Amino acid sequence: MNFLAHLYLSGSDTEVQLGNFLAEGIRTKAYLDFPEGVQRGILLHREIDTFTDAHPIFRQSTKRLHKSYHHYAPVIVDLYYDHFLAKNWSVYSQKPLNEVVQNFYNLLNKNAELFTVKAKSIVPYMIKYNWLLSYESINGLSNIFRQMDARTKFLSGMSSATEELTADYFLFEEEFTKFFPEIQLFCEKKLNEL
Repeated sequence: MNFLAHLYLSGSDTEVQLGNFLAEGIRTKAYLDFPEGVQRGILLHREIDTFTDAHPIFRQSTKRLHKSYHHYAPVIVDLYYDHFLAKNWSVYSQKPLNEVVQNFYNLLNKNAELFTVKAKSIVPYMIKYNWLLSYESINGLSNIFRQMDARTKFLSGMSSATEELTADYFLFEEEFTKFFPEIQLFCEKKLNEL
């Protein structure tokens, strides 16, 4: 799951949303330095990643890409799944995607003092290029893959990742559609436990 799915799975608590976003740059027990709600978001993020990486449907999706993209395959599938979430947003949410995204960007701008080094390097580009709304189209996704490929010094080959998505589009979408309700239920339960 990438940024959009992590945001969606955080529910309506803005501190959990913030923590879920910041989690990538926070190691081990450093999460304890953050406010309690943000800590919950960081822990939820870790739970989401563990659940996703071990799930047979997600692994099936990544297996299809492994030969071409090796260890970048899960990152690519994360973005594919965010694409399907954005594309089918009205199935999962009553709030319009652009409104949810703008509210999240505002949340980030208001909480810059909590940013990790990683967040400081990502957020300006995320907002400038409107990544979360870009996931909705193949063209937008392609632009994001090109930007990511440039950051890996073009070793990942991600700039061509939408070709595989287009070739097996309905198969990837079917896998996402089966997987997503399972992770929704998992996250609802985890949020009650955290």
